[in-house]
Amino acid sequence: MTQATTDTGYRHQDLGRLIALMTGAEKHGPAATSTLDVLWVLYDRVLRVDPRAPEDPGRDRFLLSKGHGPMAYYAVLAAKGFFPVDWLPGFGSYDSPLGHHPDRTLIPGVEIGSGSLGHGLPLAVGSALGLRARGEDGAAVWTLIGDAELDEGSNHEALAYAGSAGLENLHTVVIDNDSATHGWRGGIASRFEAAGWSAVTVDGRDHAALHAAFTAPHPGRPHAVVARVEKKF
Repeated sequence: MTQATTDTGYRHQDLGRLIALMTGAEKHGPAATSTLDVLWVLYDRVLRVDPRAPEDPGRDRFLLSKGHGPMAYYAVLAAKGFFPVDWLPGFGSYDSPLGHHPDRTLIPGVEIGSGSLGHGLPLAVGSALGLRARGEDGAAVWTLIGDAELDEGSNHEALAYAGSAGLENLHTVVIDNDSATHGWRGGIASRFEAAGWSAVTVDGRDHAALHAAFTAPHPGRPHAVVARVEKKF
């Protein structure tokens, strides 16, 4: 499968306008906007996904663990043609498929229902193992987590296992806005490196740096990208 070539005409600079279409309570605005640049670079330049065939078995898998602030995710999916832009104004309403947490049964391109902290990385590990068992190592698995999710023990069990298992097709992006309760001497990347991962820390708003980090080779190891974002976002 090749990367999607469908051009809807939307660009990164349009995402703010698309997000503004989503109104109402419980928007979790800072949680959404902190992920905006990471999501755009992934969907625009990295992920092999096609909105015309969102269930293609050869697709890359993207699992949004940081699902409690999905507005940027919805804006990017709409901009890339997974669903119509006119869904966005209904965000969070009773009859809208766009809930305050994403629902994989309602939204094309969404791989998991998410929002509860600590679930995405374990699910991504399972997805990577499943693809390996089927001989489909060419499909990459990506998950996006918030730094506060690393307060959850489930993530540490998952990253420890993934490193020892050498899950090369597994990639984790950590949005680091200093929300974690504990932290680690040497930073978040050091925690992944200690478990056998390849890891790099970059500016979470710098598209060139993000793309370079996302596409860096990491033979035989899972890969983590820590995207630093100012907490005000």
